[in-house]
Amino acid sequence: MSEAPEDSFISHLVELRDRLLRSLIAIAVVMGGLCLYPGPGMIYDFLAAPLTSALPEGTKMVAIGVVTPFMVPLKVTGMVAFVAALPFILYQAWAFIAPGLYAHEKRLGIPLIISSTVLFVAGMSFCYYFVFGQVFHFIASFAPKSITPAPDIEAYLSFVMTMFMAFGIAFEVPVALVVLVKLGVVSVEKLKEWRSYFIVGAFVVAAVVTPPDVVSQLALAVPMCLLYELGILAARLVSRPAPPPAATTDPAVDAENSAKMESELDKAEAEFGNLRGN
Repeated sequence: MSEAPEDSFISHLVELRDRLLRSLIAIAVVMGGLCLYPGPGMIYDFLAAPLTSALPEGTKMVAIGVVTPFMVPLKVTGMVAFVAALPFILYQAWAFIAPGLYAHEKRLGIPLIISSTVLFVAGMSFCYYFVFGQVFHFIASFAPKSITPAPDIEAYLSFVMTMFMAFGIAFEVPVALVVLVKLGVVSVEKLKEWRSYFIVGAFVVAAVVTPPDVVSQLALAVPMCLLYELGILAARLVSRPAPPPAATTDPAVDAENSAKMESELDKAEAEFGNLRGN
């Protein structure tokens, strides 16, 4: 007996709730471990290193709010816990939607989870180790001598999270292209035709989400364009045409074909005999 639509909808909601709870529990467990070692303070110091190295000697960041020195390092720890638990979170999302996919689409699950995690972390790492150093030194070089920069730690956290999200999502371009091509939404030829539009869009997005300096804009736009080419290459590999179907081995079909051939041969022999008799 088929399940009623209302029951099916409720069961999906229950499953979604359970998978969200599992994801939150995973983040909480990882965050608890990070609070024990190395601790929120050391994690925030590591995050703030690119900015503090660009500040004048002896200058430190400031905390304006009363609870800011406690809350900001805790938020940073939560962000790190989320990234560490990202493979498990992506798996929960995939397990929720997988029952509605075809078999050939389900085979993409594990590769997409691994590649998405690796590319997102790669985008954040690129932002931290390359972009931050260049941007902060570039900005510090324009600061007047009469000003002593002392950034607020909460404003710095907001800036860092925005940049991390921008670079992490930007590095997911190859995964997005592969999924679109594999689902038949777009073809590789169309992606090639849209290359020039994507380049313009990449520079527009970089100008919007990054600080108003050339260094950070180029640091986001150029990798996006390169990753677009990588996505086209990967999409071409996964969209190879399937081999032609093998000949049928159904006995009934073979018998029917044999009977047709014998009938045609009999007709040909009869016509040949008539011609000789005439």
